[in-house]
Amino acid sequence: MPTASRILGRTAHIFLCLIIWLPTAWAAGAPRKPKVRAITAFVTIDRTNYSQKFQQALTMLRQAKSDFEKGGYEVETLRITTQSFPEYTRGMSKAEALQVFHALDALATKESFLLSIGALELNSKDSSQASLLAEALASTNASASLSVAGDDGVDWNAVREAAKVIKYLEENSPNGARNFGFAATAMVPPNVPFFPASYHEGMGQQFSVGLEAGAFVEDVFAAANGDLKAAATNLQREYTARALELEKIALQVEKESGWAYMGLDATPAPNGDSSIGAAMEKLLGTKFGSSGTLSVAAIITAAVRSIPAKRAGYSGLMLPPLEDPVLAQRWSEGSYSLDSLLAYSAVCGTGLDAVALPGDVSQAQLERIIGDVASLAVKWHKPLTARLIPAPGKKAGDKTDFNFGYPGFPNLVLKPVD
Repeated sequence: MPTASRILGRTAHIFLCLIIWLPTAWAAGAPRKPKVRAITAFVTIDRTNYSQKFQQALTMLRQAKSDFEKGGYEVETLRITTQSFPEYTRGMSKAEALQVFHALDALATKESFLLSIGALELNSKDSSQASLLAEALASTNASASLSVAGDDGVDWNAVREAAKVIKYLEENSPNGARNFGFAATAMVPPNVPFFPASYHEGMGQQFSVGLEAGAFVEDVFAAANGDLKAAATNLQREYTARALELEKIALQVEKESGWAYMGLDATPAPNGDSSIGAAMEKLLGTKFGSSGTLSVAAIITAAVRSIPAKRAGYSGLMLPPLEDPVLAQRWSEGSYSLDSLLAYSAVCGTGLDAVALPGDVSQAQLERIIGDVASLAVKWHKPLTARLIPAPGKKAGDKTDFNFGYPGFPNLVLKPVD
């Protein structure tokens, strides 16, 4: 029989092996943390106090960034969204209003934050604000949106004006790139942290948080080995853990700053090194766009909406071909289309986001595309957007040459528009 000393020796050896092995095993199995894509402050300004209001917001945002980073979360951008711009440009001439936008834009550049001038809801008898919006976006780096549908249905005049804005930005900004900062929105709630759909309706002094989580979802799906039920269960569990951590930090920011926390938009926004397309393919075992893609989209959306934390914004799934290298590649290969994205939007979101179109797309064609998104949003009472990017001078079969300013920005082959 082994002696007591030999038993103790073996026990100590096993314990030592566990100490060495467990951290390695945990590190290999633990998903990468999602990043915080945006901390967005909502402010109410006028033409005399915007600098003061922005500085107050930046004080909160910078402290929030520090707090999230101390909690182990990388923060990518700080953002400020004003109320709808007609509220603080009312009574101004177009030239005076543009001066205000340029001043706001200059401050955003100086202080290194991203700016949204809110969402425009058109007066059915006056579309002049849409023209002002187009000129403002063409001459600044601000973002904004135009609402084309709400509880009362589709606003077809707004659909038409949104198409005009897209064509104007295509023709009046370098390489048409300012269309990245514009979206036609349908049924989108206030306090979305993501641009360009972000807006608010209150008194301001509020903030929300948006995630970038393609890599996080990919890691969770990799551990499921193609089992959709396990993937759904695991993703809900991991999302819950992260959401509660993030909410704890956000509520501490709220307590210390006096700014009201409006919630987390856990929509897993992708980026060049954090592809939601790659994540979905990890679970599918085949290319994005194949049968089963809609089911995986539904699994992700269900997980996002299951979190036991305060939610804001879309709380769904983003599938932007121009912001995700895998989605860009599959688009170019013909694995999916505009109609596919609309079908996926029925179970997730966010509609047609960052979709490149040939530069010769007509205003009438744009109206039909935007109208389809708006009609789907009204039918299912869910937030959808149309962020459409015509490529000037490019035709179907050509490759886009957009550039966000970082290496490897995904470009794709353009498809004809019906």
